[in-house]
Amino acid sequence: MAVPFIQQLRVGAYILKQRLQGNERYPLVLMLEPLFRCNLACPGCGKIDYPKAILDRRLSVEECLEAVDECGAPIVSIPGGEPLIHKDMDKVVKGIVARKKFVYLCTNALLLKKKLDLFEPTPYLTFSVHLDGLRKEHDEAVAQEGVFDRAVEAIEEAVRRGFRVTVNCTLFGNAVPERVAEYFDYVSTLGVESITVSPGYAYERAPAQDHFLRRQETKNLFRDIFRRGRDRGWMFNQSTLYLDFLAGNQEYHCTPWGNPTRNIFGWQKPCYLVGEGYTSSFKELMDTTDWDSYGSGKYEKCANCMVHCGYEPTAVADTVKHPLKALKVWLKGVDTEGPMVPELTLDAQRPAEYVFEKQVVDFLTDEERDAGPRAKAS
Repeated sequence: MAVPFIQQLRVGAYILKQRLQGNERYPLVLMLEPLFRCNLACPGCGKIDYPKAILDRRLSVEECLEAVDECGAPIVSIPGGEPLIHKDMDKVVKGIVARKKFVYLCTNALLLKKKLDLFEPTPYLTFSVHLDGLRKEHDEAVAQEGVFDRAVEAIEEAVRRGFRVTVNCTLFGNAVPERVAEYFDYVSTLGVESITVSPGYAYERAPAQDHFLRRQETKNLFRDIFRRGRDRGWMFNQSTLYLDFLAGNQEYHCTPWGNPTRNIFGWQKPCYLVGEGYTSSFKELMDTTDWDSYGSGKYEKCANCMVHCGYEPTAVADTVKHPLKALKVWLKGVDTEGPMVPELTLDAQRPAEYVFEKQVVDFLTDEERDAGPRAKAS
């Protein structure tokens, strides 16, 4: 089983409660991003292009746990940056686990072996190790040799010690279906619980813009991969309907409120991938974001997005609404031969707004203004 029964039970009960209360928009996974700094500089990443003053900022343990309580989602994903750089990450995780929330700590694993002693195995903690292919593909994706071998070594040690471990694989335009299939076969021998897979998002400030897939390319790629996966026993940490969506068999719109993001700027509008403003509270995020103005077919930045943090909540909600449809896909597998659902039209999408520089300047200006009174007081 890819996901432990206790996690399925808790998450299912949470979703049922939201539906009974008539809540149409509710968080499923909190994306808790306590820092942007990383010990790698991947060409497909748009998360580390900040001035030093921002890269040096951290959310405190108290701020992290306040966000968990405020949001209320049953699952907390901790991306970055590299979370294990945070000197108090063990305290953050312990606080979340004490609240009986399921934590997915996303890491490139370069520090994982060194930090393992700070954590205890529990069904509530999973190390989600970024591994974007076999040795050649992964080391090229992170622009550094030797990272694959260090990550695999850390995975094997974490598994040996009894930790839940998954691998998180992002696919780009250079992905070769047969090599991806070989990679899935390989990681399945490492003792990991499951695989999380997603096409990369075209971050506007990522150095290598030619890496990213368009929607039709994504669908063709995943059909080619899943076609090779028959009877190979791959386990995915995702709903079957999201995988079916990647293969072009479901027409979904993203639900960005399903994976709200809290980082050093605040609560990010509208989602983990697109940052166009911040609020000081989760309630303000939910109440003031113009959710209907975002998504594929509505906004240029969302045009080619099929990433799990936007569409997995949609697929999970559809699974709850239509369990027989989900069961059919689970039993028969993802359809790789039938006609795809019609592609979304982009004719009416509004043009992209580029606000990165202004947000950085505003944040640093606020920091300098707040530092004045503090300096005088000291």
